[in-house]
Amino acid sequence: MKNYKDPDLNGYYGEYGGAFIPEMLHPNVEQLKTTYLELLESPEFQNEYKDLLKNYVGRATPLYYAKNLSERYQTQVYLKREDLNHTGAHKINNALGQALLAKKLGKTRIIAETGAGQHGVATATACALLGLECIVYMGAIDVARQAPNVARMAMLGAQVISVHSGSKTLKDAVNEALRDWINHPTTTHYIIGSVVGPHPFPDLVARFQSVISEEIQWQLKEQTGQDSPDYLIACVGGGSNAAGTFYHYVNNPKVRLLAAEAAGHGIDSGKSAATTALGTLGVLHGSKSLVMQDPDGQVIEPHSISAGLDYPGIGPFHAQLFKEKRAEFIPITDKEALDAAFELTKLEGIIPALESAHALAVLKKENFRESDTLVICLSGRGDKDMETYLEQMKTQEYTS
Repeated sequence: MKNYKDPDLNGYYGEYGGAFIPEMLHPNVEQLKTTYLELLESPEFQNEYKDLLKNYVGRATPLYYAKNLSERYQTQVYLKREDLNHTGAHKINNALGQALLAKKLGKTRIIAETGAGQHGVATATACALLGLECIVYMGAIDVARQAPNVARMAMLGAQVISVHSGSKTLKDAVNEALRDWINHPTTTHYIIGSVVGPHPFPDLVARFQSVISEEIQWQLKEQTGQDSPDYLIACVGGGSNAAGTFYHYVNNPKVRLLAAEAAGHGIDSGKSAATTALGTLGVLHGSKSLVMQDPDGQVIEPHSISAGLDYPGIGPFHAQLFKEKRAEFIPITDKEALDAAFELTKLEGIIPALESAHALAVLKKENFRESDTLVICLSGRGDKDMETYLEQMKTQEYTS
């Protein structure tokens, strides 16, 4: 049986991954690479981390049988409720784990990037709890469209730095965070929020997020008598919630993996973020993967209504799943995501994040059987996207 989830010693998933970093960052990345597995697997770390997940974050999150959604689509739909975590998304699983790790490594200063703001809020939360200085880089466009999360970060004591270069979105926030890390390599740890970046970050983040699929196994067994669903569905930008959802099932060929990518205005519109459809092999933010780029290797600016999926690449873990056809990547437009968000709200009384709405939109794109068991990762709640939703509610389409 093929092993999809573990990179090789150099951090490669097949041909994707590695660590393409400037010399100044080599000591930091090397220290992390040589110590992270030993630290993560130590009883002291595991006990502290699991205690925080249970008593601070509020895990385990429910696996909710969505009766009304199931009736609408004539299949069995379960929602993994990551939106019910403290801070409102899956991001806290990784932010808290990495902040603990940083303390063990003697770091006093934390930097992070954020698009939708959920990773920024989670990092600011972890830093407040653990007494660490926190700086969050965020594209100026995302600062404007995710104002509630910017306010939360400030209240938690983080310094939010608005990035005005490039497209002023997630890609540019990552660029600025990497520059900061180069300038402060000794005291600083960079909490990367997705399964991207130089090795060992993709593996590190996937391990912290794997608690999602770990819980799905026993929760599904408890509710249905089976520990494996027929389908797992999650949205993918860089891909951390999807990596966590797929992690314990990725080597089980009986479970089909469906990844929803942000197609924006359409794959061929010039305003899209569907990397597997539009990307080619390249290096972005420290690892080799699929990247949206022109023939000269210049990054093509992505577009998505969802700030968290507005990224011109994909993590190497997912690039390998795409190449090997282990996962099916499904493009979801802004319009399809909005339709799915309003549908879930009206059917189940749950307002999802726009990122999660992309995963929900897969229900209309595939033909599922009545006997199929689907688990959809509801990666975040929709509070942060209320301004966008309110704008849409001004149209007759979403008020009827």
